[in-house]
Amino acid sequence: MLNKETMLHKKLKYTGLSFVLLMHTTLGFSQELNCQVQVTSRQVQGTDRTAYEALQTALYEFVNANKWTPYSYKLEERVEATILLTINEQISSEKYKGQLNLVLKRPVYKTNYSSTLFNYIDKDVEFTYVENEPLEFSEGSFSNNLTAVIAYYINIFLGFDADSFSLLGGTPYFQRAQAIVQSAQGAAEPGWKSFENQKNRYWLSENLLNPIYRGVRESNYTYHLKGMDKMYDNAETGRSAIVESIKQLGQANQQKPGSFLIQLVLEAKRDEIIQVFTEGSPQSKTEVSNILQEMDPANGSRYQRIIAR
Repeated sequence: MLNKETMLHKKLKYTGLSFVLLMHTTLGFSQELNCQVQVTSRQVQGTDRTAYEALQTALYEFVNANKWTPYSYKLEERVEATILLTINEQISSEKYKGQLNLVLKRPVYKTNYSSTLFNYIDKDVEFTYVENEPLEFSEGSFSNNLTAVIAYYINIFLGFDADSFSLLGGTPYFQRAQAIVQSAQGAAEPGWKSFENQKNRYWLSENLLNPIYRGVRESNYTYHLKGMDKMYDNAETGRSAIVESIKQLGQANQQKPGSFLIQLVLEAKRDEIIQVFTEGSPQSKTEVSNILQEMDPANGSRYQRIIAR
């Protein structure tokens, strides 16, 4: 659950309401997510497309109509995300294999710009779907791999979003994601177990709750609330905070170089950071470029563009 302080901070930043008004406004709220959901099956030949259309509708309603937190969100406060389910293979009449493209974005204060928080492709998605059967999920038990995977990533979305507004504010959501992982340890489908590989659902939630990676989550808060949200009023103040956030990320990387979580953060933020530092002092450009090249040597030439500009 998102703590009350986090919700108040978020609402105050994006509605301009006073604390008193905020506490007394109770009507006209919507669900937490504004998530675009799409199912595509171009690689599967000779199948009935109505099943995929029905699945897309069911997934959209599962994600956007369910209540995922105890808090009320206005329309403009909803968490902005995209889920693309690509079905690559129909194993049987009701069994499918594919991947999920997952993108989470966050509005930047006083702008129309949305900053990407999470951008990931989960290639280990296998599930059973019976057309027109309701999609259901129950915390604490595992009965359907598709709804478990989607519920897992919804909590990951909510956790990243909360962390960007309140220091470590996403912890309850990451704990819920980890609980889903634990309930899925007996599942036949891949993606849930530690020994399968080092870049799956198990390790994502483990990293997010591991104290070793606390700096990664602290960096999220510094980067967005103290950095990006300040850029409109004072670009240099915001840019300085972003430098500090990259230092926090670099310190976390020194403890676990090249970790899954840090690579995910860089994948989401790489292009944006380069763009932010098209301006700024030569010192900050050099410092940021050096840290990023050390963390992400495979993309070192891209970070050198920071200095070149």
